[in-house]
Order: sequence, then C-alpha cells, then structure tokens
Amino acid sequence: MVAVRPLVQRPSGRQSRRVTQILPTKKAARVHLAWAVAAVGFVTLIGAAGFRSVPSVLLDPLHDEFGWSHATISSAVSINLLLYGLISPFAAALMDRLGLRRVVSGALVLIALGSGLTIFMTSSWQLLLCWGLLVGVGTGSMSMTFVATITGRWFVARRGLVTGILTAAGATGQLIFLPLIANLATNYGWRVPALVAAGTALAVVPLVLLFLRDYPSDVGLTAYGAPEGSTAGQRVESTGSSALRAVTALWTAMRRPAFWLLAGGFAICGASTNGLIGTHFVTAAHDHGMPATTAASLLALVGVFDVGGTIVSGWLTDRWDPRYLLIGYYSLRGLSLLILPSLLGPTAQPSVWVFIVFYGLDWVATVPPTVALCREWFGVDGPIVFGWVFASHQIGAALAATGAGAIRDVQGSYNLAWYLAGGLCAAAALMSASIGRRLVTA
Repeated sequence: MVAVRPLVQRPSGRQSRRVTQILPTKKAARVHLAWAVAAVGFVTLIGAAGFRSVPSVLLDPLHDEFGWSHATISSAVSINLLLYGLISPFAAALMDRLGLRRVVSGALVLIALGSGLTIFMTSSWQLLLCWGLLVGVGTGSMSMTFVATITGRWFVARRGLVTGILTAAGATGQLIFLPLIANLATNYGWRVPALVAAGTALAVVPLVLLFLRDYPSDVGLTAYGAPEGSTAGQRVESTGSSALRAVTALWTAMRRPAFWLLAGGFAICGASTNGLIGTHFVTAAHDHGMPATTAASLLALVGVFDVGGTIVSGWLTDRWDPRYLLIGYYSLRGLSLLILPSLLGPTAQPSVWVFIVFYGLDWVATVPPTVALCREWFGVDGPIVFGWVFASHQIGAALAATGAGAIRDVQGSYNLAWYLAGGLCAAAALMSASIGRRLVTA
C-alpha cells in the first residue's frame, strides 16, 4: 500500500523553493523550553545549596557566643538534613498535585523565615526550630527529587546529562556561598549571613513564579528528545492524596531488593558527604590550626570540581552501566577518607589540595546513576521512589553529623569518624555491585 496525505498540498515553483529555504531556518532557531525550565531549576538549586551551607560555617561562632556544645549545634544540622530527605518523597508527590511553582515558591518562603528568625534566638531549642524544622522542610521540598521531577517530565534525551548539571547546582551554590558566609561571619558576626540567606531565598521566588512550568504539554510541547507519538511530557492529573501516593510508592518499592541496596548505599553516601565532610570539615581543619576562612574556601573548592565531576557522571550514566559507576565512586571515596587524618594541618599542603580535587570530583557524582537505576526499576514512580532513597541519604547524613560531633566532643578529634566513614563506603560499593538490571521504558 502507498501512504497518501490528501490534506497536504505541495507548493510549486518559486513558492516551493521559498518554503524549503525558510522552514528549516525557523526550526533550527528554536530552542526547546525544557532548557529554560532546567536553567530556572539550576538557579533555584544553587540557592538551596547556599541555605544548607550556612550551619557548617557557623558551628564555632554559635559555640563561642552561646556556649552550646558541638553536639547540640550539630543536632540542629541533623534535623535539617533528616527533614531535607524525609520531606523529599512527599514533596515529589505534592508537585504532581499542586505543581512545581507552588511547592518551590512556598519552600523558599519557609527557608527565608527559618534563616531570618535565627537572629532573635536565645536558646538552643529555637535553633532546632529555625535551622532544623523550617529550613529543613523548605530545602527538602526542592531537593534532589526536584531534579528527578524536572528531568522525568521535560527530558527523554540527555536525561543523565541534565541530571548531572542540575545536581552540580548544589556544588555551584556551595562555591558561591561558603566563602561569602565565612567572610561575613568573621567580619560582621553570624547574624549577617543568616539574613543574607533569608534575603536570597525571597529573591528567587519571583523567578520561580515567572518562568517555571510544570509539564511540556501545558505549553503545547512534548518532552525534549521524545520520539514521534510519545506521551512523554504530557500532564498526568493527580486527584488522590499526595501523602498516600508517596507511601504507596514506598510500600511497592520495599518489596524489591534493589530498593534496599540503593537506599543503603545512598545512606552511606549522605553520611560521608553532607553529614561528615559538609558539616565538620571546617571545624576539623580548624582543630589542626587551619584558619576557618581557609578551610571554608577549601570546602567551597570541593564544589568547583564537583560541578565537573557530576556533569561528567551524568554524561557517563547515559552511556555506561550505572552500577559500575557507583562501585567506582564509593570505592575511591572510601580510600580518600581513610587517608584524610594524615593530611590535615595548619596550612593547605599539596596533599590536601589533592584530596580536595579528588573528593570534589566524587562528591555527588553518585546522584545521576542512582536516579537512572530508580527510573529503571520503578518506572513512572521513579522520582518518588528516588525521594525515599534520598531520604535514606539524609538519614545517613543526620546520623553522621550528630555522631561525628559527639566523637569530637569525647575524643577531641574527628579521626575515628573518618575511619568509620571509609569502611562504610566499602560496604556501599558492595551493595552497588549486588543491584541487578531491569529495563523499564520511559
């Protein structure tokens, strides 16, 4: 049979030549809106990283002013980290129900309140309320599940690469905010950076309301790279309870060993990054005589290399088996943590720079392959399931933040914390090696 398209008239003569010349030019000039949505998400996630970086720099100033122990102050960080993860799956379901713009803008307002109100606190429970509860819920509402939601809705092609770029926004935010916060705290006291974080959160709200869109179908598009006839990027109405959907997705995922292996490995990932290095590196370096501003700059430099490492990891995830990437990342991270105690000193020696470069490349490179495996195993519920996997990441981070602070209070150093984290990373590599493959079409 011959396919016939009777509704299309073929122009003739000069008109035909004009059409063939003009139409390709218009098509080539058009940039898919998915890239604009990803850009807005990138800026938002930069801010979220900045808000989370405030407590790690202010541990010593708060200890000096109020006399609170490192364990007490670290508890506020632990609550923040814990909520940052536990809120994630519910936020992902809520984004399906209320939309990205409402959820993200509301989260930014919560962060502004939590950070701004700290300047009035006089007791430790207020620190737990502001930095722990308010900022934790706010940042948790636009965490890595925000990344998974954007890439899942707006992209079919380049998903891994875009996941890596958006994940790298956290490192970029760390790079921008850590030196700024450290300098402000040193020169003007800890209250000024708290107010800067609050003002930054409010400044991002108009950007989210103006430019962020929920689905490609809302503006008459399909997802970037979707094949002809694909339903990728079409709005899926959610009429049920967001909390019920999040819990149902968890219950379904828990029946598969892959979920527990991913969650266990990611819990160790959180313990060895946000919970340990992200929270305690500045204080640990200061214990060895290094100025706090120098240590904060080194931690920010982790973000420089993290940007490249995470983007490359996303690119590799589009091409290689994600399990093998995770095995390599966790193994190398564990080795670097085991040698860290011998590297720290009053100055940034070349060996410390090597650690910073190496650790930066590996910092959150685990996110793109973990998101890819969640999508493979759990299909359309992948972003929500990743939210639960990410919750385990933050549980590990919270335990490490409090545990390392307690080790520092009892032993006077962080050495035992580094060694424990290195051994746990070896266990995460073994967990990753045990995950099977299950291909699920997008």
